[in-house]
This record gives sequence, structure tokens and C-alpha cells, in this order.
Amino acid sequence: ILTKLEIKMFKGGLAGARRAAELGARAAVVERHKLGGTCVNVGCVPKKVMWNTAVHSEFMHDHVDYGFQSCESKFNWRIIKEKRDAYVSRLNTIYQNNLTKSHIDIIHGHAAFTCDPQPTVEVNGKKYTAPHILIATGGVPSVPQESQIPGASLGITSDGFFQLEELPRRSVIVGAGYIAVEIAGILSALGSKTSIMIRHDKVLRTFDSIISSNCTEELENAGIEVLKYSQVREVKKTSSGLELRMVTSIPGRKPTFTIADVDCLLWAIGRDPNSWGLNLNKLGIQTDDKGHIIVDEFQNTNVKGVYAVGDVCGKALLTP
Repeated sequence: ILTKLEIKMFKGGLAGARRAAELGARAAVVERHKLGGTCVNVGCVPKKVMWNTAVHSEFMHDHVDYGFQSCESKFNWRIIKEKRDAYVSRLNTIYQNNLTKSHIDIIHGHAAFTCDPQPTVEVNGKKYTAPHILIATGGVPSVPQESQIPGASLGITSDGFFQLEELPRRSVIVGAGYIAVEIAGILSALGSKTSIMIRHDKVLRTFDSIISSNCTEELENAGIEVLKYSQVREVKKTSSGLELRMVTSIPGRKPTFTIADVDCLLWAIGRDPNSWGLNLNKLGIQTDDKGHIIVDEFQNTNVKGVYAVGDVCGKALLTP
């Protein structure tokens, strides 16, 4: 059975679906997880909740200087997680209600292109076709391969950060970008002994040099250990958490090897396009060597009627 639509969206693209419906098209959205994409579920929105939580913690440190009595309140991770998750869930419901009000079909499952002569996707064994198909699947956090770093899969990513049930006592964040810096700052402010591991001597190296230098210094002033010129070589699971085998290679010196026991290892080493499993090759949709979908200035792919927008194109990453 082949269901015909006028426009079909993969994953994100909710705004596009609603606009298409407003213009009279029969539209559908395919979503494998929760509505709202990275930003709502594991990016901007819950991150800002955690950032605001960290700000409250920092303000408490300064209460005495402003005439308030010392505040010794103990932070409860479970409470903020419960409230944050409820807030995100409410947004999921709002998205669903908005789509329903616009008479947009919501198809739950994983979509993949087929070999049919006209652009067609299959979801849960059922085929759908449309003259206009928009791919808006976004990106996913990068994780080192086991062949590169044995035990790498024992670590989590920014996605996993929002699934933590408890505040880690000892955390190591690997990465020098803004995601690594943000998460390191949040964990440290809330009471986790935190280190950030970078391959060079500064964080945010693609930013202005003054920002990069000052941010690195401020991280250290805030009590975050900046492990410079360092990399993880191996990760092992122990009875108490994880054991990290690390190497530090300062230019002009011999490499030094150290071992650290941690509760949480978080990879923040970049993001990959979420194009795996779409079977783009069956339709001949062109990608670059990293899997980003190639589009022109109007978001057209090389296949007529198939478009791609957002992080899956890799041109200007907007989330998380």
C-alpha cells in the first residue's frame, strides 16, 4: 500500500510542515523519538534550564557579600531533573497539539528511502510518497570508535547528560568547544569535581583569541581542572565507575601517562550529521565525505523534489 501525500517532513521541520498545511497541502511528519528535535529535547531548552540552575548556585556563593545570611542549602539533582523533564514534556505536547490542529499526520518510526522510481520512504513497513520531501534530521553527538579508543562507548554525550539520574561526584569532559565548556561549567557549579580535557592549551580555539584565552583562565579560576595537551587512550569499567588511561603530550616534552577514576566521562568532541540509515544512496542523494547532505542555495538536493535543511546539511550548525 502506497500512501500519497503532498509534502513530507523527516524528523524536525515542524515549522515547514505547519506552513505547508497553512497553504493547503496535505503534510506529514515522521519522528522516531520525541517531537521538537535536538533543541527542545537534548539541546538548547534543557541546557538553559541547567545553566540557570548553575547561575542560582553561583549567586548563593555571593549572598553574604550582599548582606544576606549564609545559605547552606543542599542541591538536589533529582528535583531539577524532574522539573526540567516535565517542562520538556509539556513542550512536546504543545508541538503535537499544534500539528494536530493543523491537520498534519504524525508518523512515529524510522524513515528510509526505497528503490521505487519516484521518491518514496518506508516507515514501519508502510510506504509513503510525495512530490516534495524535506529531510530535517539534524545532527548527533560524535563518539570515538572503539578501534580508536577502547572502551569509548562507556562514556556519554551531551544527550546522555540529560539522562543522568544523579550529579556525578567526579566528571571528565573531553572537548574544547562550547558544548564542552558549558557542561563543564554547569557540573562544576553544581558541585561535581570537574576536569575538561583538551588537545591543545586553550578552549574555544575557533572563537576570538581573547575569548579563548579569557575563558580558559576563567574555567581554572572557577575550580575546573583544564587538562591541556591531553587525550584519553583507554576507558575501563570498574566497580566504582570508570578508569581513564590518559596521555599528556606537552610540546617539547616527553609524553606522560596517568590514570584517573571518574563517575562520568562525557564526550563533547563535535557532532555528526544524522543521515545514517536514511538509505540516501537508494535515491542517489549526494552527501559529502562526512555524510552531510549537499544542497544548493535553495536547499534543493540533487534529486528533484527532495530537499534538506538544518544541521544535516552541515553548513551552519544551530543546535544544541
